[in-house]
Amino acid sequence: MLAQALRSEPQQVVADASALEQFDSSALAVLLECRREALANGKSFAVLHLPHRLRELAVVYGVSDLVAAPA
Repeated sequence: MLAQALRSEPQQVVADASALEQFDSSALAVLLECRREALANGKSFAVLHLPHRLRELAVVYGVSDLVAAPA
């Protein structure tokens, strides 16, 4: 379902993470999979409103640049 939804998005896929209140590293895994699918379909990917704790996890795992907000 994720891949199908991403194919219907315009050229830039933007995930809004503002609703994330309880999460672990699996949330990063989902965001990274979204990014992978978007890029595989020739689209850009960015995350808005990444909670501070999830941003810290991304830094620890070395993937903070991959879930960055759009410029």
